[in-house]
Amino acid sequence: MANKKKVIVTGFEPFGEHAVNSSWVAVQELERLGLGEAVDLHVCEVPVEYQAVQSLLPSLWKEHQPQLVVHVGVSGLATTVTLEQCAHNKGYKRLDNCSFCPSSQCCMDSGPDCIHSVLDMETVCKRVNQSGLRVALSVSKDAGRYLCDYTYYTSLYLGQGHSAFIHVPPLGKPYSSQDLGRALQATIQEMLKLLELDPKHNKHCNHKHHHQHDYV
Repeated sequence: MANKKKVIVTGFEPFGEHAVNSSWVAVQELERLGLGEAVDLHVCEVPVEYQAVQSLLPSLWKEHQPQLVVHVGVSGLATTVTLEQCAHNKGYKRLDNCSFCPSSQCCMDSGPDCIHSVLDMETVCKRVNQSGLRVALSVSKDAGRYLCDYTYYTSLYLGQGHSAFIHVPPLGKPYSSQDLGRALQATIQEMLKLLELDPKHNKHCNHKHHHQHDYV
């Protein structure tokens, strides 16, 4: 099918206390389930390293020319599957798996403070929660100022808002890998439906958040 939609979904490698990263486990489960015949799904595992993200993401966007890139990360605080509406440019002080952080503590030197996804996460959340999936979704505007936020900002910047970020809880707290895989499948399918319907636009904001979270 020449007109297949191309979607990239990423998870993260283990870090810190997360010896198994539920985000990558969930993405592998999604790969097994697929997104339907009309979608060409490509998955990859992202290192928990700022510099690796800066080199990997531009090549992913350029090589695949995707309609949507969805990043999935683990949050030790999450008890729901959490859709992140926006990502932030500044405040990256936490060291990565290589004991590195950007000297500027910034993602893109000339970028806006905050970039929103073109997707309305409240709408996606509502639709999936009403679908009888038995996995609860919620929406957040603070992706945690670590590799999750950094990766999301980079993709929103490169893809002009055509990206999404989903935080998942650790495995068994309370959801299994199968639960999380099904939740990713239902959520991304709703996102693709919204992209077909909604005018594509980019929104910037200047939200200031100062929360410390156990996010990737």
